[in-house]
Amino acid sequence: GAIVGRFANRISRGKFTLDGKEYSLACNDSYGAGEDEVKNHLHGGDRGYDKIVWQAEVFEDDNSAGVKFTYLSPDGEEGYPGNLDITALYILNDDNELIFDYRAKTDKATPVNLTNHSYWNLAGAGSGSIRDHELMLNCPGYLPIDASLMPTGEVKDVAGTAMDFTRAKKIGKDLDNVPGGYDHCFTSPGCALKINLIARVYEPESGRGMDIFTTKPAVQFYGGNFLDGLKGAGGAVFDKHGAFCLETEHYPDAVNQPSFPSCILRPGEIYHHRTVHRFFIC
Repeated sequence: GAIVGRFANRISRGKFTLDGKEYSLACNDSYGAGEDEVKNHLHGGDRGYDKIVWQAEVFEDDNSAGVKFTYLSPDGEEGYPGNLDITALYILNDDNELIFDYRAKTDKATPVNLTNHSYWNLAGAGSGSIRDHELMLNCPGYLPIDASLMPTGEVKDVAGTAMDFTRAKKIGKDLDNVPGGYDHCFTSPGCALKINLIARVYEPESGRGMDIFTTKPAVQFYGGNFLDGLKGAGGAVFDKHGAFCLETEHYPDAVNQPSFPSCILRPGEIYHHRTVHRFFIC
């Protein structure tokens, strides 16, 4: 799956103010038309980190192997301030874990929110709908969104709503009651204190399951609403709801929402984020 950044998810109107200076970012995500059109910044802009060439180095030890990716994102890239020096590790170990580990440092204050944007279907690539996958999210809250999928600034309790995955349920159980489908940020503040379980997915037909642990305070659950016959490896076809994403992250638009946890990295600080996918069969 692709590395997404400098800021994963959305920033409203592609603008933010930091230390008294306003910054304008590339707006690559639009909704509506004419006077009603709204343009936002999504996943780092026109040329986010999923579209650049990283330096790569393979490594291996007794019980794991991986790739070390590095990239120096220059000051002003897609409108962001500061030279951001990034190292991302992809690690596969003998404990059936796939680990994403990100570190970054900057020479100017800048928002940073790196994630992995893998698409999953535990029944197998191109095997059809994810509706029967059972999902648990260790998240008591979620961020309501407006028509452009931008958070409103509220954090609401999931209890009694279609957003409640605190106990495992089929993705399809309430899917049709969510306008447009699931594309929401679910909040789990405890995960920001140490690495904790934030999600579990199980596909009953194959018996395949996946636990996700993270140090981030939230996860974006995207139900593949915009998949429209995309062709993947081996000729697999992904139609609407043919795959899902669970993107561990800071809150979307956090740079414009003072009540959200800070996403600002300053000189002398180290950005560090670790997410572990642990696979199982039962």
